[in-house]
Amino acid sequence: MADEMSQISLPPPSRILSSGWSLAALAIAALVLLPIAAVLWLALFPSAPIWGHLISTTLPRYLTNSVVLMLSVGALAAVVGTVTAWLVVMYRFPGRRWLEWALLLPLAIPAYVGAYALVDFLEYAGPVQTGLRGLMGWESARDYAFPQVRSRPMAVVVLAASLYPYVYLLARAAFREQSGRSLEVAQALGAGAFKRFWRVGLPLARPAIAAGTAIVMMETINDFGVVEYFGVQTLTTGIFTVWLEMGNAGGASQIACVILALVLVLVMLEKFSRRRSRFFRMARSDRPLDPAPLTGVAGWTAAIGCVLPFAFGFVLPVAVLLEHAVSRPETWVDPGLARALWHTVSVGGLAAALTVGAALVLVYGVRLTRATLPKLLMPVTTIGYAAPGAVLGVGILLPLAAFDNVLADAWLALTGTDPGLLLTGSAAAIVLAYMVRFFAIAQGAADAAMGRVSPSLPMAARALGRSAGGTLRAVYLPLMRGSVGTALLLVFVDCVKELPATLLLRPFNYNTLATRVYEQASLERISDAAPAALLVTLVGIAAVAILARANR
Repeated sequence: MADEMSQISLPPPSRILSSGWSLAALAIAALVLLPIAAVLWLALFPSAPIWGHLISTTLPRYLTNSVVLMLSVGALAAVVGTVTAWLVVMYRFPGRRWLEWALLLPLAIPAYVGAYALVDFLEYAGPVQTGLRGLMGWESARDYAFPQVRSRPMAVVVLAASLYPYVYLLARAAFREQSGRSLEVAQALGAGAFKRFWRVGLPLARPAIAAGTAIVMMETINDFGVVEYFGVQTLTTGIFTVWLEMGNAGGASQIACVILALVLVLVMLEKFSRRRSRFFRMARSDRPLDPAPLTGVAGWTAAIGCVLPFAFGFVLPVAVLLEHAVSRPETWVDPGLARALWHTVSVGGLAAALTVGAALVLVYGVRLTRATLPKLLMPVTTIGYAAPGAVLGVGILLPLAAFDNVLADAWLALTGTDPGLLLTGSAAAIVLAYMVRFFAIAQGAADAAMGRVSPSLPMAARALGRSAGGTLRAVYLPLMRGSVGTALLLVFVDCVKELPATLLLRPFNYNTLATRVYEQASLERISDAAPAALLVTLVGIAAVAILARANR
């Protein structure tokens, strides 16, 4: 019956193709995939071959540091996120209710902001070493030994403190879905608290933990602000060095391909690790988990274990930034901060609107068409989210410059005047990078929201004479209003926090809040960076609030 209704209400494939929806879907997919294709092309056909030189000099160091960071940050974030998730789901202890949501807040702090705050707190002139010298009577750094602050181990700690909520969020959901009866059976068989976690809870939650850890590792390889500030040479910093300092776009593209290969390996390993895992729920015999009470020393130990990641990942950076912002209130009225705020809001808002709009057109066009190609391309368009911002910067700027040159030559031939570069070196390049980078978020939200609309509603609209566009406006959009709004906000928040792509593509003397924080902190002017960093954090808190509301 449903097949008959769809045949009656939908036009034939030829009309769908002629209406332009499938062509629009193909055009959007091509636009999103163009930067990745450009990176691959430049890497295969570089204008100045440098691959042999990179292999014999810096590439091994870049690759080693990147792999060590990925593995270390992934392991530390997996441990912290999994243990805290198990504690808040399985036990009742002091502060559990607010810690359950507070553990998400480090997501609001970009990792580079946490790095600047930590260095300011722990450096020689910071409060920790100053207090130790005053307390112990030491006069200089020669009188005591203190860990190196700007180092690879400290970068691991900062990144893990910022990224562990990805694992925590997915692991908490997985633990919540487990049956209380399975744990009761394990307890009846004599399994203690640790064995119940290790032998029952952890294996059942492994797919979620693996997915969260893969996200953490991909975010780690995308990072530029932390590793550059701590002096850790990774593949991402290598792209900046080879392209901007050596002027070799082909070499930068080849390093970008190494990053893409690592990301692909991560995705394949995550899928391979759970290829034979099958988990089923016995609906009739399931019973919700009843958290066990923890009192005394055990309860306070669990509370402290959950407070530490929250304090290190959120409280410490915010406290340091607030101290600087309050001590120098004049930094809040700096004209540079106002310009950076306007650039952030305008570019991020435009990118969010275009990204969500393009995602709606793509998903709707794929749902309308019966052609195979758009349906095959739609999942591939999510690759931009896995591609680091530095990779997309390389893949966008060079094709955009070539397109500008073609336009300029055509205009010169028609009018005799040279207009110069129109898109390259403008905010348009940043908008395009944001669209490609965060298209997966908007596409996922649009696809899920459209899937919840009953097929009978658009069929009825088409039977009553509505066009495809009219059905989208009159039926889908009103029912998807909440999901569209959430997608807009999430994409906007990620645009506000994005640093590597913005640094590569921004026009001269053009700052967003993220690049202003980076510039001021690089000059050791944390007080000037504090207001912009706090504004970025406030925007990030809005995204965390959405996540908390969606995962109640």
